[in-house]
Amino acid sequence: MSSSADGTTSRQHMEDKDVSTENYVVLKKKITLLRGISFITGTVIGGGIFISSKGILENTGSVGLALTIWVVCGIVSFFGAMSYAELGTCIKKSGGHYTYILEAYGPLLAFLRIWVEIIIIRPGVTALVSLAIGRYVLEPLFVPCQVPEIAVKLISAISLLLVMYINSTSVTWTVRLQNTMTVIKLLAMLGIIAPGLYYIASGHVDKLQGPFLPTKMEPMRLPLAIFYGLFPYAGWFYLNFITEEVENPNKNIPRAISISMGIVIVLYVTINVAYCAVLTPDEILSSDAVAVLYGERLFGKIFIIVPIVVALSCVGSLNGGTFAIARTFFVASREGHLPEIISMIHIEKLTPLPAVIVLAPLALIMIFIGDIGKLINFFSFARWLLNGLAVSAVIYLRYKKPALHRPFKVPLYMPVIFSLTCFITVLLSLYSEPWSGGIGCMITLTGVPVYYLFIVRKGNMHRVLLAMGRITKTLQKLLKVIPQEITTY
Repeated sequence: MSSSADGTTSRQHMEDKDVSTENYVVLKKKITLLRGISFITGTVIGGGIFISSKGILENTGSVGLALTIWVVCGIVSFFGAMSYAELGTCIKKSGGHYTYILEAYGPLLAFLRIWVEIIIIRPGVTALVSLAIGRYVLEPLFVPCQVPEIAVKLISAISLLLVMYINSTSVTWTVRLQNTMTVIKLLAMLGIIAPGLYYIASGHVDKLQGPFLPTKMEPMRLPLAIFYGLFPYAGWFYLNFITEEVENPNKNIPRAISISMGIVIVLYVTINVAYCAVLTPDEILSSDAVAVLYGERLFGKIFIIVPIVVALSCVGSLNGGTFAIARTFFVASREGHLPEIISMIHIEKLTPLPAVIVLAPLALIMIFIGDIGKLINFFSFARWLLNGLAVSAVIYLRYKKPALHRPFKVPLYMPVIFSLTCFITVLLSLYSEPWSGGIGCMITLTGVPVYYLFIVRKGNMHRVLLAMGRITKTLQKLLKVIPQEITTY
């Protein structure tokens, strides 16, 4: 919390926007427009593009419908991203989904968002991307044999811990890693796409003929296809998680989001066209690493480069996601919805160290017990329900707070289409996959008693508060962290 029990505060509020943060323990504004573009692009393009091709085709039954899903999900994600551009320019706090739900709908729904984020969504996403790194690193070393699962999980765990170490040590090095991975993955994507397009231009279009035939899709599998389609685009919201660290957010947030999403949509659609031109649907469905099979078919012996590049791409996604979600936990703690230690900053490195490492235990558990397909199904319900709710805050605030200063505005059809897509898909998924959806629903609702017991009534839990206070002080000394010294919003 920002103030002490007697109402006094040791922190300065930045009423004067010219106040320098140079001499304070605070998260600095280091995200320029170029870094914002790199941050979004490098985070969005990750394991999802190499994982979801199989899942979308499996749930649509035809190449044509699968490619349609890629385009539609790209457009829907763009609408959600531009809606977030408006929210990011009129609400100056970091935190993304959590902050917007808090501002629009109040603390209970905001707490449910952060609750489900910290116990299922974020550990699941982190484990998913980490597992992709492990699989693509080892895949070429074991061809034609099956990769041992324990080896995949060990490499995945090591990758996660390395990324968390860098995020804990230096914001500058985290940003440099992100920029490097973004350049590598963009060059790699172009290197993967170009031979595929040349293959098509050379007249090899037989696999693209009659793209909608034969269709085997069951209508109630469409929600799963959409979940798989939205998953690789997820990441468009990450810049809003770090709003307080963006230079000139009124201009840089909308520009970075629109440019990044344009790049991502074009790359995603074209790479899937290339996949479908080179590989048969059965080959795509039979492979757990589509990009590796594609590379082997086109590049022959040098195909080993493809999985290495894919793994590096996933490292960039994992790094950007870790950087962003730590800021959400940081803000939630600052609002009193997570333990106070999580809102503290390392006094020398100026990183939100506790917020970075808080996910490690659950993410590692999911890495060692999780399966990629099951993980996607497991957290999709809660994730897209709450994403739709966060974007709907644009509509709610337009009518609830019409006088709110909005440096950037989007047409209302954008948040409407995105939110409705999320809500309708979630409802259909409950019907088609009641077990996965039901588990997601129950886990989300477990946050209600937790909220009333530990947030609303925590003032009556004197012994618990005293114990927590002692634990917090001990962790402060151990981790060398203190609360931020001035507000940044």
